[in-house]
Amino acid sequence: MDVPNVFGDWQEYQSQEWAGLRVRVHGLRKAVPSRGRHRDARGLTYLGFHVTFENRGAGHFEIELTSHPYHYNVRVGRDGHGPFVDEQGADRIDGFNLYPQRRVTATLYVAAPSARLAQVDVQVSPSIGGETAFGYVWVGGLGVHEGPARPGARSSAVKPSVAGEVERFLKERASGEA
Repeated sequence: MDVPNVFGDWQEYQSQEWAGLRVRVHGLRKAVPSRGRHRDARGLTYLGFHVTFENRGAGHFEIELTSHPYHYNVRVGRDGHGPFVDEQGADRIDGFNLYPQRRVTATLYVAAPSARLAQVDVQVSPSIGGETAFGYVWVGGLGVHEGPARPGARSSAVKPSVAGEVERFLKERASGEA
């Protein structure tokens, strides 16, 4: 992966075994779980976001996205601080058989100080058929444009954005190493 995904981008799994399976992280917003705030998140601002898997292949996949930090990890702020992850308020995907032309979505919640929510990084490494998948990363934040949901469209072309900054940094770093 040369450039991280932006919230809203689809990412196809680059494996013959998982051909046709893709994932996206989207819908970043201020939100509190339907079960209410966790007492350990007192004084923090809650964020909710969705992780959606889509099967465009011919067979089915067993998807598991249940636990932090094994299946997903979240970092907030410029220095990548770990937020409070509300696993009790989350809607997980636990051993779901995803058949062709179907989608499955998990809603996850984290809480952090408001000042750090302008930059949010989410890494998703689900278990697919009992094997841990490669961890793809999405970047964004509150007030940052979310990318289009069209396949193949890259919202990182929208400037200025966190993704644009990341892309510029990676290009500068690559040209410095050459």
